[in-house]
Amino acid sequence: MRIITGIYKGRHFEVPRSFKARPTTDFAKENIFNVMMGYIDFEGAEALDLFAGTGSITLELLSRGCDNVISVELDRDHSNFIRQCVAKLGVSNHTLIRNDAFKFMKICKKQFDFIFADPPYALTTLTEIPDKALPLLKDDGILVLEHGKQNDFSSHPSFIEHRSYGSVNFSIFRKN
Repeated sequence: MRIITGIYKGRHFEVPRSFKARPTTDFAKENIFNVMMGYIDFEGAEALDLFAGTGSITLELLSRGCDNVISVELDRDHSNFIRQCVAKLGVSNHTLIRNDAFKFMKICKKQFDFIFADPPYALTTLTEIPDKALPLLKDDGILVLEHGKQNDFSSHPSFIEHRSYGSVNFSIFRKN
């Protein structure tokens, strides 16, 4: 797993083979972040990484200059890995919350400029994520939901765009 761009560009982190989570591929990550550059300036942004998994997106957000990044990950081993990776960068603008992402969305009082959600594709409640995450966005905030090809969010009132890179699909939403 590597950081694509920003102040930590090129840094590599070895993801343990025993992990259930799969990091977003470099190809998909690079392309979706290129698309996001048209929607949001990450420099100084407040960001939330839901279902943080390996922390790949968290590290990318930190590298791109976000003021504050919160990662939510339930799995203990994955959380520890994210903590170790962030410590290697030596940053202090990161908060790791070991919790269920849905429980976190229900109790969170903070609002964000950007939310990235990469749930397990087989999650039965995946289609609920936009409605639960959008209230956590500031006005004009952006939500990116990574999902499998079987999901179609184009009829959602806050949907603005869909991107597909191989088997990786992203639906993009904006809080109006």
